[in-house]
Amino acid sequence: MSKALIVGGGIAGLATAIAFDRRGWEVEVLERAPELTAVGAGISLWSNALRALDELGVGERIRERAVEDAAAGIRDARGRWLSRTDTAALRARHGSPVVLHRADLLEILRAAAPESAVRTGISVTEARADGSVLHSAGVSRGDVVVGADGIHSVVRRAVCGVVEPRYSGYTAWRMVVTPTEPLGDLGESWGRGERFGFAALADGRVYCFAAANIPAGAPDGGLPELRRRFRDWHAPIPALLAAADADTVLRNDIYELPPLDTYVSGRLVLVGDAAHAMTPNLGQGACQALEDAVVLARVVATGGKLSAYDAERRPRTRMIADRSARIGTVAQLSTPLLAAARDVVMRAMPASAQARALAPILDWTPGEPGTVQRPRTGGDVRSHTNT
Repeated sequence: MSKALIVGGGIAGLATAIAFDRRGWEVEVLERAPELTAVGAGISLWSNALRALDELGVGERIRERAVEDAAAGIRDARGRWLSRTDTAALRARHGSPVVLHRADLLEILRAAAPESAVRTGISVTEARADGSVLHSAGVSRGDVVVGADGIHSVVRRAVCGVVEPRYSGYTAWRMVVTPTEPLGDLGESWGRGERFGFAALADGRVYCFAAANIPAGAPDGGLPELRRRFRDWHAPIPALLAAADADTVLRNDIYELPPLDTYVSGRLVLVGDAAHAMTPNLGQGACQALEDAVVLARVVATGGKLSAYDAERRPRTRMIADRSARIGTVAQLSTPLLAAARDVVMRAMPASAQARALAPILDWTPGEPGTVQRPRTGGDVRSHTNT
């Protein structure tokens, strides 16, 4: 039996393990953490990701734990609409995106992966093109070695050499809050160099996320800083922050990878953030990792070469990463004149332009060799700082 050795037990790694297991391969997952846990934040899954999850056999379980993403669009700091979401058209043409807690997604993926496949507390120190991996418990080998070990990937170093992530120019905060007043319309709000968004979770809580232009590594003022930054923004943003627990607020500087020349070398192959860590402005980071898992297992298990995976995935993920970066640049404009011009343009943008922009991302379907993935139409442009 052929074996897939997977470095990393996060969303990308577990999804890849499930995909190969469903294709009849032996799988082994090496995870450095002592146990599989997920931080207390939400995650959005668009229709392309839900198709991948259906292919992995867990789509229905995900939907049972999720709630339809009811984001109504983008507003300014005073609550005036910049862009409205045509949710009916989105639902009809692509299916609705959903939101759930990241821990729920990880739990479902872990339950679907082979129980004995995941080895925790294993730190990988080196990966080699011949399929061998050196780690804290010895050596493991695979017919395919999958680097699902994130933006600071050890496997990527063996594939591409040293590639340094680059700072996007802004940091992000995430938290889950129990609301104390009615929410009204969900979605994001853009100011000058700052953003705030919120989405409902299935248990009645609310996932909140914020972003601000800050130098990399700047001191974190925590919840008091967030309350100061957004105290004059429209309701219910101040109330959500007032209800937040300081101990649960997560802050991460946002980094991305520059374009890689390849995702493969010998028996090594990259998926998820190890291959294409991107800014979270399109909510596609995890979605693309799920696509990676399905495509990689399909290509390899049906006799294709890893180069075919690279040819299929690298252009698509690069396109999405580039679009996400551009949205972040526009959303984080801090100069008053430029931010005001952006707002005028957004209010004037027709829904048809938004639909055309999202369609190439949401059109993805899991294809078998020789099939044609015919494009559908529809969609809208939204920013989601919550991958």
